[in-house]
Amino acid sequence: MSKIRQSPVVCPAFPSPVTTLAYDFVHGHAIPEHFHPEDQLVYACRGVMTVRTSEGSWVVPAQRAVWIPAKTPHSIVMSGAVSLRTIYFRARLVRRLPRTCCVVNVSPVLQELILHACTYPRLSRRSKVNAHLIDVIVDQLGMTRAIPLQLPTPSDPRAVRVAEALQRDPSEQRSLEAVCQRAGASKRTIERIFQLQTHLTLGKWRQQLRLLRSLQLLAAGEKITHAALEAGYSTPSAFIATFRKILGTTPGRYFRASVQERSSVVTPRAARRNSPGRPGSLASSTPRRQYRAPSRSPHIPLPAGSN
Repeated sequence: MSKIRQSPVVCPAFPSPVTTLAYDFVHGHAIPEHFHPEDQLVYACRGVMTVRTSEGSWVVPAQRAVWIPAKTPHSIVMSGAVSLRTIYFRARLVRRLPRTCCVVNVSPVLQELILHACTYPRLSRRSKVNAHLIDVIVDQLGMTRAIPLQLPTPSDPRAVRVAEALQRDPSEQRSLEAVCQRAGASKRTIERIFQLQTHLTLGKWRQQLRLLRSLQLLAAGEKITHAALEAGYSTPSAFIATFRKILGTTPGRYFRASVQERSSVVTPRAARRNSPGRPGSLASSTPRRQYRAPSRSPHIPLPAGSN
C-alpha cells in the first residue's frame, strides 16, 4: 500500500518584522511538516533537534542554530529534553544567510542577543530600542559560520533505497557493495549518483549519517560507548576523533558544556508563569509548558493525532 504524503501546514504570517517564540519539549516530540512566510532561526539552548526537509536532514545540537528560509516545508523531532528559542524574520530581512537550510555556530554574543530578544514577543522598528536590537542581531547573523551537520537526500530511486537501508540501521556492518547490490545497482553507479546529487561520496555520506545518529543518541542520554557502537563506529575512540574533528571538542566535554551553559539561560517572562495551555493546544500535548505563543498557536502545528 503506497503512503499518501500529507500537504504541509501553511502557517499564517506574523504582523511584526521580527517575532519570537520559546518552548520546552520532551524527548521524542515531533512538530509535523509545516512552513512559514518568514525566514526562521531556531536555536537550541539544550537538547538536539533534527530538522527534515525534502532536501535532507540537519541535526542541531545545543548551542547551535538552524537557519530555515521562508516557505521551506520542514518538520522537527526532539532528541532529549529540548529548550527551543525561535526568531522569525520577515523574508529577506537577513540577506547574508543562504536561501537553503544550514546549521550555524552561535557565538556567545549572538546567544545572548537571541535570549534577550526572546524576552519580547515581537520587535518593531517603531521602537528605537527594538530597531537597534534587530540591526545587531542581523549583523551578527551575517558573521555566523555554517557547520557540516547536514545529511543531504538523493532523489534517484536507487540511491534513495540505499540511503533508506543505511538509515534503518547505521550500525550494520554490511559492505557498501552489498547494500548497493540489494538496492538494484552497482556500487560504482550509486557512487556516481551520490556524488552528483548529494556532493558526498557514499562512504562520506555513511560517515555523516553515523555522526548525526550519535548526536541524537547522546542527547537522549546514552553513554558515549553505547552511542558510538549503536551509530556504527568500530570503537568509541574512532567516534570521539570524528566528533572532535567536526565540533572541535570531545563528546563528553561538549555535552558537559551544554549543561553548564543552559543553567545560565534567561527564561522569558511568559515561561516563568508556567501556563499549562488549553486542552488540545501544543502545550498540553506534552507534559512540558508552552512559552511564548497563544494557547492554540497557529504558528507551530499540532502533532499528528492531536485534536
